Parts: sequence; structure tokens; C-alpha cells
Amino acid sequence: MPGIYGAARALAARWTELEGAHGMWLWALPLSRRVGSVAVWRDEAALRDFIGWPPHVEIMRMYRGRGELTTMAWRSETYDPKGIWTRARAFLEHPRCEPPSEALGRPEDPKETP
Repeated sequence: MPGIYGAARALAARWTELEGAHGMWLWALPLSRRVGSVAVWRDEAALRDFIGWPPHVEIMRMYRGRGELTTMAWRSETYDPKGIWTRARAFLEHPRCEPPSEALGRPEDPKETP
């Protein structure tokens, strides 16, 4: 698990290289052996570019089969970090039901591109 989180941090350090990347949070629940990210993209094309970005592809191949991958996507008319995190947290805590609990909390400082 530390390797996966470290790889995610390395991608986060290169976030500003990505066209259409608006915001991203990394999260970890070590005792539950869960890590992940919540990312905000300008549009679906920017998201697809990230998915095919060689550093991302390399990491996904390296850790393939070492856990369960779950994704969720939605569209929003505005960039509302608090609203995005609230909605994402609901999915992360209860992928099949809502409302969310307060277990994950909101990250202190989301990494945002200018």
C-alpha cells in the first residue's frame, strides 16, 4: 500500500503538466487498506488524456491485480470544491447508499492548478 500511495503522490507532483486538470485530492485510510483520489477535469477529453498519460498507465500496470478499482464520474456546471468532496465522500463511504457519514473528513488543502 505505501507504494501505491507514493506513486499517487508522484503523479500529484506533476499535476500542473496536465491540460484540463482543475483539482485533485489524494486520500488514504491505512487501517482499512484503502487509498484513492478525487480529480476534477475540464471535460471528458482531459480525463481521457490523463487515463492514457504514460506515467499513469505505467502505475496502473505496475499495481494491476493488487486491489479493487472503483470509479465514478459526474458533470457539474461549477467548480465547487466543498460540494465535490461531499459528493465524492458519499460514494467512497457508501458506494451503494447515502447519506454520507463524517468518517473521511475533507482534506485540508486540495491541490489545484492555477
